[in-house]
Amino acid sequence: MAHRAVLAIAVFSLTAATWADAQQPGIQRKSLLQQDGPPGYQTIVNLLEFAPGSREVRHTHPGPLSGYILEGTLTLEHEGRPVATYKAGEAFYVDAGKIHVGINDSAFPLKFLATLVVEKGKPSVSPAQ
Repeated sequence: MAHRAVLAIAVFSLTAATWADAQQPGIQRKSLLQQDGPPGYQTIVNLLEFAPGSREVRHTHPGPLSGYILEGTLTLEHEGRPVATYKAGEAFYVDAGKIHVGINDSAFPLKFLATLVVEKGKPSVSPAQ
């Protein structure tokens, strides 16, 4: 029974990751870390690269996301907040469950780190309704 639960979680996580990549041309995600912890949760660190002019689809995360811009400029639309712009060397935060969209509306590449803390067994990303 436990093997089935682990398999179901792995398939669900893979499906969510595949959805995220398939729906967003011009965006590359590289998983740098997937670590259990804190208890009952998983910490995920991704490196994201956005080609000039690319944008994510509207989506949510079941836990908070913290980001740090390595190069370029991120425009972030976040439910309940004004649109904000973050440049290299700046950090940003996305509240759990809030619809948001990351956009690179510049002519230059965008690269940033994103750290998520999500409840184990939940997908790290879901499309917004």
